[in-house]
Amino acid sequence: MTIEATQSHALTPTAPAALASKASGQRGNSEVRAHSASEDARERADDTRPEPGSSARAGAVIHPAWVRVTHWVNVVAMVLMIGSGWEIYNASPLFPFVFPRGITLGGWLAGALLWHFAAMWLLVVNGLVYVVLGIVTGRFQRKLVPIRPGEVLADAKAALTGKLAHDDLSVYNAVQKLLYLGVILAGIVIVLSGIAIWKPVQLQELTALFGGYDAARYVHFLAMAAIVGFLVVHVVMALLVPKSLRAIITGR
Repeated sequence: MTIEATQSHALTPTAPAALASKASGQRGNSEVRAHSASEDARERADDTRPEPGSSARAGAVIHPAWVRVTHWVNVVAMVLMIGSGWEIYNASPLFPFVFPRGITLGGWLAGALLWHFAAMWLLVVNGLVYVVLGIVTGRFQRKLVPIRPGEVLADAKAALTGKLAHDDLSVYNAVQKLLYLGVILAGIVIVLSGIAIWKPVQLQELTALFGGYDAARYVHFLAMAAIVGFLVVHVVMALLVPKSLRAIITGR
């Protein structure tokens, strides 16, 4: 009895220790499971987090309202200007060809001039609104500069090989920057040269700046050709990247 009592007395203090050790182990396992669950949750959040420039921008406005309005007004103005301009050209061609009557506007010289002058004011006013807002809002600075020759060559090569990405429409590639800036400059040249042709006596200094009346006609024609070339590329790209057309309609 003495030995059993002694043994019972010796074993009694170890029972709480065992229970404490077991409880500690359970808490440790719970903490490990909680930490693992937290890590899994973070990983799932990382997996579902949108990539920069993709769905993160899905709800962002790509083209503000003033850009969309001036764009479509400009479409109307340019179609009228080009169609009537080709009819005016046909009355006194600069080169050994004329434009088919089916793609000209006005029917004859006087009618074409009326359309041309009407569309000219629409183009000038709309263009001024676009340029002023583009400068004041900082959009031109954000979107069109800088233009680096190396980036232009790299993006042009990627475009020609079908490898140019269009994931983020809010960011222009180097080729887009060059083309958009170029067509803005061509628009300024075509308006100024057109005014020089229209009023060669009253604005003889401006006409002289282009090298005279005849030279101004060539400058005007070449600026028109540059704009038409831009429009062809612009329409083709809109068809190849349909979401860009949606963006200029809805803004997103």
